[in-house]
Formats: sequence, structure tokens, C-alpha cells
Amino acid sequence: MASDPTVYVIDDDDAVRESLAFLLKTSGMAVRSYDGAAAFLADLGNLGAGCVITDVRMPEIDGMELLRRLRKQGVTLPVIVITGHGDVPLAVEAMKIGALDFFEKPFDDEALLTAVRAALNHHLGSVERNEAKAEINDRLAKLSMRERQVLEGLVAGKPNKVIAFDHGISPRTVEIYRANVMTKMEASSLSDLVRMAIMGGILDSVS
Repeated sequence: MASDPTVYVIDDDDAVRESLAFLLKTSGMAVRSYDGAAAFLADLGNLGAGCVITDVRMPEIDGMELLRRLRKQGVTLPVIVITGHGDVPLAVEAMKIGALDFFEKPFDDEALLTAVRAALNHHLGSVERNEAKAEINDRLAKLSMRERQVLEGLVAGKPNKVIAFDHGISPRTVEIYRANVMTKMEASSLSDLVRMAIMGGILDSVS
């Protein structure tokens, strides 16, 4: 049915695109695949409800530019970004632009499916959103100064060694603070932490 929520998969790598489509279809989801952002943008007028999964690094129009164009055109489909290993700063930037979530390759199939289901049901009203923001601010308030500094470093995409150097502590100490931050923020992943940081306004002050 045309009204069924659809997952729009965008990746220039045939193998990755087909693998993602197979995973989603076998989980009972409707899927439409595109070999690039240009093909997807050309089809915008034919799209219904759903969500987008896109690779960040693609020729011609990359995932970041795609996000910007969707935002400019007022397209509100939730977007999940797939990044290569070590592309956390790029993923953080994608979430600043409006991506709902990000996954680093290789990603866990079940975790991705959970994120896609959440994206397909991403219709939080203003009341729920305000409640979620208040809860996140409460958690942020419980962080120590050092934990806050480590959090800011993490969402800026800095590796532990750089965070350690910035604050004159050891990388091992950063790992301990990082674990504390994940626990206090009740974050299940780095993307979860970044999403909370966005809602809590942390990223506004992080370059």
C-alpha cells in the first residue's frame, strides 16, 4: 500500500544498498532503494511517510548535502546516517543539521532495525518533547565539571587522547569519566548521547 511507511535507502555501494534492503524487507518493512542522493531528490514528489537511511560519503551529492537540501525544502522525514569508522565528527555535524541517528560501519543489524522502527514512529508531540528535554537537563545537571568537559569533547568528536591532553588528565581517566557520563545520562550509545546533547543545548557551545 502506498500509505505504508517506507524506508528509503540511499547508498552508492550496490552491495551495501542491497544488503540493507534485504535486512529491512525480511523484517517486514517496505523499502525503496536509490543509488545516490540525486535519484532520491528527483523522486521527492512521489514519497510518502517513512524514514531515510543514507550513507554520508557518496559522490556528487553526499549525505551532508542531502540533509541540507531536505531541510531547505522542508522535508521532515527522519534521517539515519551511516558513517565509516572514525567519522564521528561528521556524524555529529549530521545530527546538528537534523539527522535523527547515526551508525558506524560495521553496524549491528538489530540495533539498526530498532533505530529504524523508532524513526518510523517518530511523531513526538511538543508536550512529550518538552518532558524529554527537561529530563535530559536534569541528567546534565548531575554531571561533575570534569564529566561535562568529557561530554563536550565526546560530542565534538574528539578521541580520548585529545580530551585527556586538553584537560591535563590521562586517557584512562577519560575512559572512567566517559563511562560515568554514559551511566548518568542513561545513554545506550554515542549517537544516543549526541542526541541528548543536542536537546540539552550542549552542541550549541561546542565547535
